[in-house]
Amino acid sequence: MPDQENPRPAIARVNQRPPFDRIALLLQGGGALGAYQGGVYHALAEANLHPDWVSGISIGAINAALIAGNPPEKRVERLREFWEVVSAPPFGMPTLMALTIGDEFLRRAVNQMRALGIMLGGAPGFFTPRVPPPFLHAAGSAGALSFYEVTALKATLERLVDFDRLNAGEMRFTVGAVNVRSGNFVDFDNTTHRIRPEHVIASGSLPPGFPAAEIDGEHYWDGGIVSNSPLRTVAESRPRRDTLAFQVDLWDARGALPRDLLESDVRQKDIRFSSRTRAHTDAFRKQQVLRRRVARLLKRLPEELRNDPDVAIIAAEADETVYNLIHLIYHARPHEGASKDYEFSRRTMVEHWNAGYEDTALSLAEPKVLQRPDSEDGMFICDLGRRRNEEVER
Repeated sequence: MPDQENPRPAIARVNQRPPFDRIALLLQGGGALGAYQGGVYHALAEANLHPDWVSGISIGAINAALIAGNPPEKRVERLREFWEVVSAPPFGMPTLMALTIGDEFLRRAVNQMRALGIMLGGAPGFFTPRVPPPFLHAAGSAGALSFYEVTALKATLERLVDFDRLNAGEMRFTVGAVNVRSGNFVDFDNTTHRIRPEHVIASGSLPPGFPAAEIDGEHYWDGGIVSNSPLRTVAESRPRRDTLAFQVDLWDARGALPRDLLESDVRQKDIRFSSRTRAHTDAFRKQQVLRRRVARLLKRLPEELRNDPDVAIIAAEADETVYNLIHLIYHARPHEGASKDYEFSRRTMVEHWNAGYEDTALSLAEPKVLQRPDSEDGMFICDLGRRRNEEVER
């Protein structure tokens, strides 16, 4: 999968499990950008770091199913197969190769042509244009509610994912969706649900492109409508456990001031779908500090106060668990433009995969990533940008 013209960075194999109770992989939504997550998992697998829990939203839910629904030795292969299928040219024509010249305008034009092909022809094994189009269907019918059909995705999932394995609980699996009628976010988890292809498809049913997925009489849309980050799932899980979490985000909340309307469109998309990842991380860290401080304070309380009902409520929220949160954030190239989440061409997919692999290799080279945090708040946050030369630790 990685470009053979650019040798992959070396990744050291981890021979002993890191000192955490749980390794979590958190996969954000982002359409075609999801190949970056394939590269991330490829690097983790080569390092012998296999998650105990994978949680995803939208395209992250599909990648999560491909991981949880296959044995360790098959996971990278299945991820690769999925991304090669969906990045095949929709009309059977060879994909335009990237220009060797460094002209940003021309590169952007090529990407827009590729994206136009996806809009018109869909992505093989994923989605196809609705025929006839939605405005020719009767109001209230399923055909009137989306531009594309996802029958092909169901077949792809059934072929590449072993749902019996996924539901066996060897790895915890969680995907997020939104109930269309109530507007509430819902977690479909293999500890509480029998996961089917419909649950995975529901997590990625972003309107008006895709139709709502029906599950047991209810209809669900893409979880990214409410929150595109699975961090909440791990942060709110009970009981709390010492956790090494790799959070793979496909939208960068930080960016430059736009220079034109096209860049404005890209920037608003980044901000909207990043789901305030860093803000949620900061809030999680504050909660972590309070929990640990309260846990220490409770140990110093007189015995007669420890059974007080008010103290019991506080004690239920206090503990001294530790977390390493490793951010892996895709940094889009200027030529990708606003269509970057539906530009499924083969070469772009390979670029995304390579970026995920390289960013993960860079992060794993930092020794603290796999060590228990020694800070007072019991938390280590690592954000090693692919185009940055130093760690930004907050």
